[in-house]
Amino acid sequence: MPKKAKVKNVKWPIGTKVRMINCFEATKYKGQVWITRSEPWKACGTQLVLLDGRTGGFDTSCLEVVVDAYI
Repeated sequence: MPKKAKVKNVKWPIGTKVRMINCFEATKYKGQVWITRSEPWKACGTQLVLLDGRTGGFDTSCLEVVVDAYI
């Protein structure tokens, strides 16, 4: 039986800079910095956030915060 992904509970404010990791989209958008346009919310046991330039929620367990010094 496959392992269930660990839910990552975050409290990011709107405007947080993030990068995709550990998912298909991370290879497609390698190194791209996204800006959150919502606060996180839960749906079906997963915490989601809206990203500027994308439609629908994105799983926070596949995102990491980007520190400005590393952009």
